[in-house]
Amino acid sequence: MSEDAILKLENVKKYFELKQGILSFRQPSLYVKAVDDVSFSIDKGKIFGLVGESGCGKTTIGRCISRLETITDGKIEFMGRDISGLQKKELKQFRSNMQMIFQDPYESLNPRLTVFQSVADPLTVHESGQSQGERKDAVFKALMDAGMKTPEEMIDRYPHELSGGQRQRVAIARALVVNPKFIIADEPVSMLDVSIRAGVMNLMLDLKEKYKISYVFVTHDVAIARYMSDDLGVMYLGDMVETSETDDVIMNPVHPYTRALLAAVPIPDPDYEWEDVPIAGDIPSPINLPKGCRFHPRCMYAMDICKEKLPERVEVSDGHFVNCFFAEELYASPVKTPKELGLGSLSPEYMEGELEEGEILSGQDGE
Repeated sequence: MSEDAILKLENVKKYFELKQGILSFRQPSLYVKAVDDVSFSIDKGKIFGLVGESGCGKTTIGRCISRLETITDGKIEFMGRDISGLQKKELKQFRSNMQMIFQDPYESLNPRLTVFQSVADPLTVHESGQSQGERKDAVFKALMDAGMKTPEEMIDRYPHELSGGQRQRVAIARALVVNPKFIIADEPVSMLDVSIRAGVMNLMLDLKEKYKISYVFVTHDVAIARYMSDDLGVMYLGDMVETSETDDVIMNPVHPYTRALLAAVPIPDPDYEWEDVPIAGDIPSPINLPKGCRFHPRCMYAMDICKEKLPERVEVSDGHFVNCFFAEELYASPVKTPKELGLGSLSPEYMEGELEEGEILSGQDGE
C-alpha cells in the first residue's frame, strides 16, 4: 500500500446471498462470492485499470468503492478516512468527492430530463447553494470539459436526440460538475463505436492531467487498459491474481491467467502465427469455488498443492504482486510449457481440454 494513496482497499469482500425457494428454508445459505479478499491502492492523479472476464467482480469492486454496495468484510479508505460504514449525511458528503460513469449511456441518462437537467442534477442533490446563473455556468463548464464545444446548443435536448458518444460525454459532464477528486469508470467506452472510443479515452486522460483526478477504470479489453492505466489489476473469480504497473504486467505477465488473457488479444498482422491460448475449460461457479487455487481447473501448470491450498501473494519484483505458488519460477522464465519450466507434465485437467461439466460447475475438484 502506498503512503500517498487517495484510495486503499484492504481485504475487501462482497458476498451476495442467493434467494432460495420456500422448500429449502432448512438448507444452508448460498452466497455468490463476487469479490473475495481484494487489496490494492491508488495514488492521487493515477488511473488503476481492472481487467478480467465477465463475472470476475470488476464492476462489483467499483460499486463497493462508490458505496452503491455495502461490503461484506474488509476496509475501504478514501482520503485517509474509512468509508465502509458511512451513513446518510456523511455518505452524501463523501459522494460529492467521488462520482461514477456507467457503462451504458443509453440507460444511465433519464429520458425525461434534458441535458441541462441531467448535468445539473448532482448540484441539486448536493445542495451546492448556487444561484441559477452560477448553476448554468457550472453546467456549461462541465459540458465543455467533457468535449461539448457548443453546450448552448445541447442543453435543451433530450437523450434520444443525442448520439452514443454525445450521451457518454453528458454522463462524463454529470460526473465532473461537482468537481470530484475520484471517478469510477465502469467500461465507459464499451458501448461506443470504435470511431469515437479514442476521443472519449483521450478526453478522460486530459481531464486526469488537468484536474489531477484519480480513476478506477474497469474494462475487459486489455488493449484499452494498457492505453488508459498507470497501474493494472487482473481479476479472476473475485480474486486479484496480479497487480503492478501496467507496462510491467503487459510485458512481463506472470500468472497463467494473465498470460492467457494476453495471448487472446488480437494482433493486427496478417503474417502473425497464432498459438493456442494456454487455458482450458469454463469459468467455475462463483457460488461453489474450487478448493485451493480457484484457477487450477483451467491452469496448464496446476500441481497437487494448487488443489489443496490458496496461494499467497508473492512480490516477484518491486510492486509486482502475483497470487501463484510458482510465481517466482514463472517470472524468471518466459517459456510457456510446464516441462520446460521444471514443473512436470501438463496437468490431467488441462490435457483433457475441458473437464466434465458437473466438475466445473460444482467446484468440487471432481469429487
